[in-house]
Amino acid sequence: MIRGVGVAGATTLNMIDMIGVGPFITIPLIIAAMNGPQAMLGWIVGALLVVCDGLVWAELGAAIPGTGGAYRYLSEIYGRDKLGRLMSFLFIWQLTFSAPLSIASGCIGFAQYATYIFPALGTGRKVTVPVLGVVEINAIPVALLAIATVGLAVVLLYRRITIVERLSKFLWVGVMLTILWIIFAGLTHFDPALAFDFPAGAFTLRKEFFIGLGSALLISVYDYWGYYNVCYFGGEVRDPGRTIPRAILYSIFAVAAIYIVMNVAILGVIPWREFASTARTPAQNYVISSFMERLYGHRAALVATGLIMWTAFASVFSLVLGYSRVPYAAALDGNYFKVFARVHPRHRFPHVSLLVLGGIAMVFCFFRLADVIAALVVIRLVVQFMAQTVGVVVLRVRRPRLPRPFRMWLYPLPALIAFVGFIYIILMRDNYMKQVKYAAVLIVIGLIIYLVRARARGEFPFGTTQVAAVSEE
Repeated sequence: MIRGVGVAGATTLNMIDMIGVGPFITIPLIIAAMNGPQAMLGWIVGALLVVCDGLVWAELGAAIPGTGGAYRYLSEIYGRDKLGRLMSFLFIWQLTFSAPLSIASGCIGFAQYATYIFPALGTGRKVTVPVLGVVEINAIPVALLAIATVGLAVVLLYRRITIVERLSKFLWVGVMLTILWIIFAGLTHFDPALAFDFPAGAFTLRKEFFIGLGSALLISVYDYWGYYNVCYFGGEVRDPGRTIPRAILYSIFAVAAIYIVMNVAILGVIPWREFASTARTPAQNYVISSFMERLYGHRAALVATGLIMWTAFASVFSLVLGYSRVPYAAALDGNYFKVFARVHPRHRFPHVSLLVLGGIAMVFCFFRLADVIAALVVIRLVVQFMAQTVGVVVLRVRRPRLPRPFRMWLYPLPALIAFVGFIYIILMRDNYMKQVKYAAVLIVIGLIIYLVRARARGEFPFGTTQVAAVSEE
């Protein structure tokens, strides 16, 4: 594979991953979660939490800069031929579901904003799905448009990484134009009385406040996710010890500032009660379009809708790129199906992995966005993020002499804050057990598959088969 991505390219890929359609759709949800503009705490606390977790990714990414990200980190932290074999397998197993969920969420958002331009695309309906029971699915035209979005991203990514880097910068320009226009519109029509119209008892520390904050954090963390995208294609990054930490931290600081300013600006134009009332209505699907229509008229809203759809597609593009490299890395280690290790003979990228993840994401495009987000966040936190935040400390103890081009600031405090914050998000919400059960079922099934496979192959914990490291140079 080709090391062709520099700091600028890695940062733009992270940013277009982070600034997908999420913040343009989830504003009503986060306002409704805390019942007032104090929901800005969700964005602020969420930013602090992802900075702490970003420092975990930065240290691990600089020290272990190969393709695969968390798959490679968990393997190295817990021992490639010991517990790390199991941990990395469970990661790749959950990624089979969580990566397509993440990709699908951007595609669903893209299609939902299209309903502002084409209302005839329809609304969702409830159906009975085996095992899952009664669930709400998207209207068929919306699902088909989301599927087409996945397909276009795969087609554009089916080429050499150096060309992909140039495409990412082009997409980034459209993303930033969209954000800057929305911020400008909000600030030039800003009314502080609306933005800071806190209800009585908004900051009273009672049970409802903490539950609301947990729900708001789940949404804000989802909207911030993507700062680690560079780690998944670390084997294609130039000077990874320098590039990976910078790309992670630059993208977090930039996007956090953008989100906080943008949301305050919007709340200074539209009363928060109006936002909260749209949380369970079709208007939630295109709330920023309605915002721009109020300020500039219908034509301007159509332009804004097109730009937001551009932003959503840019995020899908970056997501598919990053996640497609992970099954490839696992297959290189013999810890996943061998077919995923295949690299395109001419353009040198993992084409089988790209096609398979894109195909699975198409299936998830039928499900409701809010359900996709909740399942995605909890599954990833339980199976991956918490093991990784503990793991950065374990690696320091087990391998103190491992070269670390970047060291976590204020070690180990950020890792501890991230770990506690993730537990808070998982447990401090209404009906949190539904997503926890999803994660538990995935872990149990993954354990069974791993143990059957490991027994047949004489691997941990049934044998001492040594797993050789695979070079990507």
